[in-house]
Amino acid sequence: MEGQIIDKGVHKRTGQQIWLVRVFAGRDAKGKKRYISKQVHGGKREAQRVLREMLAERDKGILPESTRESVNHYLDRWLQAHETAVKQRTYQNDVEMLARYIRPYVGDIKLNKLTPLDIQEMYAKLQAKGLKPATIRRAHSVFNSALKQAVMWRLLPQIPASFVKLPKLQQEEMHCLSEEDAKRFLDACVYDRYGTLFHFLLFTGCRPGEAFALKWTDIDFEQKKVYIQRTLSRRGKGYMLTSPKTRRSVRNVVLSDTLLNELRQLKEQQEQEKEAAGELHMDNGFVFTSENGQPIQERNLVQRHFKPLLNSIGVSEKVRLYDLRHTCATLLLKAGVNPKVVSERLGHSDITLTLNTYSRVLPDTQSNATAKLESMLFGS
Repeated sequence: MEGQIIDKGVHKRTGQQIWLVRVFAGRDAKGKKRYISKQVHGGKREAQRVLREMLAERDKGILPESTRESVNHYLDRWLQAHETAVKQRTYQNDVEMLARYIRPYVGDIKLNKLTPLDIQEMYAKLQAKGLKPATIRRAHSVFNSALKQAVMWRLLPQIPASFVKLPKLQQEEMHCLSEEDAKRFLDACVYDRYGTLFHFLLFTGCRPGEAFALKWTDIDFEQKKVYIQRTLSRRGKGYMLTSPKTRRSVRNVVLSDTLLNELRQLKEQQEQEKEAAGELHMDNGFVFTSENGQPIQERNLVQRHFKPLLNSIGVSEKVRLYDLRHTCATLLLKAGVNPKVVSERLGHSDITLTLNTYSRVLPDTQSNATAKLESMLFGS
């Protein structure tokens, strides 16, 4: 028997005829027959059409298995398999994305009942709450991967997330410090507990998470270099150390004598704080820490130290901590430093990323290049 159409009677509320369409799908490991079923509401011709489609899909090997599990239950199963296939940092980010932006909206829907409209409405609600398009797109990428696997596991006939329209990306404006503002900012940093950290971010161009993960063993005072090889990310009240975003993010940066001296002074200050705190001090070997030795909480750092410093020199609070990295790159490019060198300093995966990100700076550098070539060839 290839397939069956079973009369299930009339729906009490709608008055429509209900048919159960069943297709034989082979035998399981114990030799028991397996069937894939689907309910059809309407005339028998509609049920016959569905039966033909299911038989065709079965013969092509694309007929999805019958499932009553919810999206939440499926995502739990998918994450178990997903954890072994990606880095721990990626896995934790994906868990958080699904928990915050997907599960609350469609988690209770049956997986085989999930429609593109359900997903489209979910993204519309996220936008209405003020979520940035880039964040919605990241959440979509994770969810779409999970649903793609559901198709491969024959739980869905197609990927419903593939048929939704995503919000357009908005180019985030950089608020870099000018050369003059950068000088005044560093002058003000002298009086702040975390001034050396801000100096380090601006000078090296590293990501905040990379600076928070920096350990004293990563600094070679003799060679005047710092080795950037991990990043710190928060998970609730805890934290985790992982490898940087890309292979090229593992790098070393040559430090200036001024910054090296500040780091030496910071190390001495930490030793004094450790001695004063005794057992209350948590020594994890980090360079930049809170007073008790714990890793830095970025939100507290920004609100209690970074923003007040910007205010003290009259710079807009729109400048983010991450913009110190952009400031470093912008100042180097304006100074005529080779973009390849800037790309290596930032740990970009490719020089194209550097050129695309800081293209607004390049017209000035091109003008300077033209003026220098003119001077070389035709100057007196």
